[in-house]
Amino acid sequence: MKSTVPLYQAKAEFFRMLGHPVRIRVLELLQDGPLPVRDLLSDIGIEPSSLSQQLAVLRRSGIVTATREGTTVIYALAGGDVADLLLAARRILTEMLAGQSELLAELTTTDVRDAS
Repeated sequence: MKSTVPLYQAKAEFFRMLGHPVRIRVLELLQDGPLPVRDLLSDIGIEPSSLSQQLAVLRRSGIVTATREGTTVIYALAGGDVADLLLAARRILTEMLAGQSELLAELTTTDVRDAS
């Protein structure tokens, strides 16, 4: 009997896979095009072994691809949808933070009036 994973569970696992700052940074960097590991290392500034672990997670998930050119490994986004997802996340965060700054301004104004 074939066991299928509910869509909501598959989505949760997908977002869990994205849930690491280094993985997000790698995906952001790859939005501008393929990069060799050495460029990712210099831009992210972590140990090679740590970057290798995070790249392996992204590769296994199919969200990035890796090609070898001689001794250089080049990483790229597997599709444009990832860039769209990161852009959507940026828009959502912007809206959330705008709401928080409005609340902070209201609280600050209220505090000043209450103190008078």
